[in-house]
Formats: sequence, structure tokens, C-alpha cells
Amino acid sequence: MEDYKPHWPDPVTAPEGAPNILVVLFDDVGFSDFGCYGSPIKTPTIDKLAEKGVRYTGFHTTAMCSTTRAALLTGRNHHSVGVGCLANFDSGYPGYRGKIAKTAGTLAEMLRPNGYRNYMIGKWHVNPLNESGPTGPFDGWPLSRGFDRFYGFLDAETDQYAPELVRDNGHVDPPGTYASGYHLTEDLVDKSIQMLAEHEAALDGTPWLLWCAFGACHAPHQAPKEIIKSYDPMFESGWDKERAQRLARQKELGIVPENTELPPRNDGVKGWDEFGPEEQRLFTRLQSAYAGMLDHTDRHIARIVEFLEETGQMDNTLILVLSDNGASQEGGRNGLINAMGPFNLRPEPMEEKLARIEDIGGPDTHTNFPHGWAMAANTPLKRYKQNTHGGGIRDPLIISWPKAIPARGELRHQFAHCSDVVPTLLDLLKIEPPASVNGIPQQPIEGQSFKDSLFDPEAPSRDKPQYFEMFGHRGIWKDGWKAVAFHPMGTPFENDTWELYNLDEDFSECRDLAADHPEKLEQMIETWWEEAKKHQVLPLDDRFAPRFAENAERLQGGRTKAIFHRGVGHIPSDVAPDLRSRNYRIEADADILNDASNGVLIAHGDTTSGYSLFMQDGHLVHDLNIGGEHVVVRSDSKVPPGRHILGLRVERLTREAKPKMGKGMGKSRYILTIDGEDAGSVESNLGFFMLISWSGLDIGRDRGNPVGDYEAPFEFDGFLRKVTVHMETQTLDGDGVGKAEMARE
Repeated sequence: MEDYKPHWPDPVTAPEGAPNILVVLFDDVGFSDFGCYGSPIKTPTIDKLAEKGVRYTGFHTTAMCSTTRAALLTGRNHHSVGVGCLANFDSGYPGYRGKIAKTAGTLAEMLRPNGYRNYMIGKWHVNPLNESGPTGPFDGWPLSRGFDRFYGFLDAETDQYAPELVRDNGHVDPPGTYASGYHLTEDLVDKSIQMLAEHEAALDGTPWLLWCAFGACHAPHQAPKEIIKSYDPMFESGWDKERAQRLARQKELGIVPENTELPPRNDGVKGWDEFGPEEQRLFTRLQSAYAGMLDHTDRHIARIVEFLEETGQMDNTLILVLSDNGASQEGGRNGLINAMGPFNLRPEPMEEKLARIEDIGGPDTHTNFPHGWAMAANTPLKRYKQNTHGGGIRDPLIISWPKAIPARGELRHQFAHCSDVVPTLLDLLKIEPPASVNGIPQQPIEGQSFKDSLFDPEAPSRDKPQYFEMFGHRGIWKDGWKAVAFHPMGTPFENDTWELYNLDEDFSECRDLAADHPEKLEQMIETWWEEAKKHQVLPLDDRFAPRFAENAERLQGGRTKAIFHRGVGHIPSDVAPDLRSRNYRIEADADILNDASNGVLIAHGDTTSGYSLFMQDGHLVHDLNIGGEHVVVRSDSKVPPGRHILGLRVERLTREAKPKMGKGMGKSRYILTIDGEDAGSVESNLGFFMLISWSGLDIGRDRGNPVGDYEAPFEFDGFLRKVTVHMETQTLDGDGVGKAEMARE
């Protein structure tokens, strides 16, 4: 002891007075959907936060979820960090890898060396989905990008009653079911409060970051039925009146200038009065499900706020409430009750929709509202999510920090972009962005702090341009002007029509000044190309449909066999065997213990779509579920006790060169086999064409909302050694796959 001297490094400490940071990130919520932005939807918690801070009316995102999250997390443009489009594919170009580059540290990675603990709740979706399985790689998951804990989901969406959950670096079962009253939003808030309570118990005085990204209001729109139905009277007058009423409220609130015009309906949207009463009733209920989901989420955010108030943390917590893009157009013109059927060429006619109106928002639905209601959500802006007009990229942003920001209920009209959030937070905390993260030199922060505007309503907007690009749609903002081009997919980019707007005088982009100021427009377009080259936007590629098919072929096209040994847990859908548009065989090596054996051998999907091979009362059964329509084949006789190879063989008998809705993918035969011998068959035009399901695969059980007519988890009561899936050559239709993949985003 005399020869040695102990030493303890100085602990990492946060800047004096550093606040806690709570980011509440919504999904697909339109510009006008919060009460304090003009909506009649009940959002009292969000509105009270606005009363304690500021609301921005010129905040902009990137038109899609993965891309906005990449910019929000890093303070750089989304193409610059490799997430130019979606986490669902990697096109091989630097701006389109589907994964945040290591040279672009996240906010959590920047705060960690400054004494913060970082917690991530909810939707991630900035990691390639083929890397979301139980073997990773995990270098793009939250715990590898600066967060200390994670509880949520990795994909673009998930079922709110049977979610695809991850805790830290492993997949876990939800702690409840629809029957037991479970809902993901409530669960996420429970875990948020638990993490903060545990933090307070162990690290009182250490600031935290809680990044809380809800599934609301991305499809499927699911919420308690009583909340959903309470909104029917509110919306039964239709989207035309709702748009007008919201614009009037926005003018009263000062959200938009008095001279703001309401644009004509978006392309293809009919007037409300053009529909019959039954169609109106359906569309109203679909909107009520959306509104109910937002209302339900606001009620649970209230619990986080109450916890902060009870623990004395509210005053020094910097809270941001925002959405990642505008309201979604993926519900189509007539909305969807179960999107999974149309994604596999099974139509959902109006008669079927009407017959299922009481199911909307429940566990066997995958609902999304029609274009007309998405248009109303984005009031008074044009178009939707995916587009670079205002409806896709102009979103609500509320910021509250009672201790440090004196504003109470004030508005801010400055232009701001999601890449500006990180530099603003660092500016408020007096933290310099690190030159390196984990030994990796960092690319420059590209966003610009809007800290001054938090304290001064007259502070100028950023002084550099901001470009936009999504699926070929383009836009550029500079000094209050905006040039924007809607790009019809598959057409030459040089044929695009550029529009020009003075946003300082024309909030809703109603007065195209391109013909009046041709030189100004040319300057703006030239600036767009300069920014595109600078930020890895090029090459422009509007082949979004083929890109998804090419990605699937590259990642799984050469895979002909998958083996799942006993003990395998849940496998995410994007890592499970891809059985679309191909012949395949499934073989389960199992011991049947009695002549009344029950339970699932393999199941992929859920109540809305999927397949299951299972034992039921001693018979081998296969259930093909396409959008809720079941093709079931049951073995001719019971399977005797003993060891058997229990299987399914799928043979495509005819193939449609260009499959059409209602005709399916061509006739296929589904044949059960026991020890190699045929044991029953059925033929059907139904099959997996565009996708199987967003819910994953289970071995020996069906853990979520069940694929077939049995009660989950319906665990196999014998001894299951392994399940092997054999696959033949696959030919995917790029357009179909692309449409389905786009709808999941």
C-alpha cells in the first residue's frame, strides 16, 4: 500500500443548471391536428404545454419518418447522414444507405460525455430492417447510438395491441393483450415513467434525455372504442367544412395570417356531398379512429407531465412536442379497414368496409383514413406526407422550458428545420458539438440554431437555404421564398413543373409566382442543385417501387432454406423467410404426444394477414390469411402419436404476368404432408404477393393477435425439434412490392 497511490478520475458532470430534455415525437400528425393549432380534437395536455412555451408555425420536416428522425437526431440533413429515403432499403449510394452514418453522432452521443443519461422510448426506424433480427448487427440500434435504455419498436409501424417490441437489444413479448386491456401507448408511457423514476432513485440531480416517439398517429389507427365513437358527431359534417372551420380557428389563434387562403382540394379528393350517407358514415368513423388515437395519446402524455410535476422536475425540463411529417396519404381515396388485403391483391370493396365499420380501431384491423381527412389534417396546406409541398413538410413544434424560456403561449413564425433542433439544444446547453464520437471524426453540423427566436419573436430566420427531396419531389426554401416541384413517378425530371411562392405573404402556397418572377425561380432551382450536390441527394432516383424489390432480392433472393431449431424466439418480418410469389415447403420435425394434439408449429403474421401451420384436435391444419379472408386446409385424418415430419407444400399452378386487384397472384395449391405423404389440399387465387405481414414469425406458438381461428399464444403441446422452410426461385413485382412498402411508412 505504501508503494501505490489511489486515483479516481473526475466524474463526468453536466453543465451547471442543465435541464432535463423530453422529446415527444408524433408520427404522421398533420399541421392542424393539435388543438392549439386549430383542431377540435381534444389535446389538452399538449395545449397546456403550449401555454407554457412557444408554438412554431414555420417548422419544417423532411416529408417522411426515417428521414426526419435522422435529421432530428443528428443535426444534419438526412441525405448527408445516409438516410435520404427510408431505413427499409439500401440503394448503395452514400445518401441512401438506410442507416445513420457513424460520422454523424446523435444527440444522445453528444450529450453522454456531458453528463446526461439517455433513454429512448417508442419508434426508432433509422436502422435497416434486415438488421433488426435477434442477431443484429446492433451497431445501428439505439443502445449503440448513445442511448442507455431502449423500449420500443424498430420498424415504421406496429400493431398497438400486439406490438413488435424490443427491450434494449432483444425482442420481448408485450406485457398484455387486447383482451387484458393492453395498448402500446399506455405501455410506452408506463416504461417512460419507470425509467425516469429509476433515474431519480439512482442519479438524482443528473440530467436526462427522454426521446419518446409514439406510434400515434401512424396506421394502424387503434384506440379504445369509446374514445373513437365519441368523435363521430364532431366529424359527420365532412372534410370540406372541417377544413374551413380549422382555417378560421387558425386565423383566430394567429397560427396563420388573416389573408391565408384555403387551397382547392388535393388531386382526386371529392367533395363531401358527393358521397352517400353510408360512405360518409364510414369515412367519419375512419377519421374518428385517427382522432381517438391522438386523443388517447394526449391522455397518457398527461401522466408523464404529472410525474414531472410531482417530482419537482417540470420547471427545469425542456420539452419539445412535434410531428415527423404531415398526415398520411397511404389510406387512399376511400380509406382502409384492413390494408393487408389490398397489399396482396385482395380488394376491400365498399360493402365489406361498411360491414366492418364497428371493427374499426380494434385488434383485427389495420385502418387508415381517406385522402380527404388527411387533407383536412394538413389544413391549410397542400398535399401530404411524401410530398415537398407544405402538407408534407410543415409541421407543429411546441417548445417549453418554464425555468429558462419566459414566453407563455406565444407564437413564433420563423422558418426552422428539423436539422436545426440539435444545434438549438446544444446552443441552449452551451455544449459544443464533439469533433469525434467513439474515436470517429464527425462531419459538420448542418442545421442552424434558432435559439434566439425562443426569446425574441422578432429574431430573424436562418440565413442559409434549406432543400427538400423525397421520391423525386423537390423543394428549396431561401429568404422566405420557396420553389417546389411535384414529381409524377416514372416521368423525366426535366419535365417537372416548378412552382414559386413567397411564403411570407402566402402561407398556404396558393399563389404561384413562377411566371411573374422567372429569374427568381431559376435562381432557386440552381440553388437546389447546389444543395443537392453538397448533401448527397444525387443521383435522383424515383424508382421507389423497383428499389424495394431490388433490395429484397439482394438481401434474401439467394436464400433457399431457413432452419429454426427449438428455442428460437420471435423473428421480425423483414428477417423471416420471404414466401412471396414463389413455391415453398415447410417441414416441422415434431413429436406428437397424443391423438388430440394442439398448438402452432410455425406462424408468421397476425389477425390481419399471415399464415400458420398448426395442430388442432389431432389434425394438421394450415391457415392462409389474406386480409382477413382465410384459406384453410385440414388433414384428412389425425396425426398418430410419435415422431413425424409435418409439412406444407405450396405449388403455384398459374402465374399472372401482371397481377391485378381481385385476380390475385394466380392459382396456387396448398398441400399438407405427413411424413412426405399428401394429407389434404386446397386451391386458391389468394397468396402473398406484395408482403406477408408487418408482424413477425414465431416457432412453436403464435404470440400476438393470432393468424388463425385459435386463441393466442396456442403453444404446441408436443416436442418440436425444428422447422425448416425450403424456397424456390422468386420473381417479385417491383411496382406491387413498392406500393405495399410505401404504405407501411
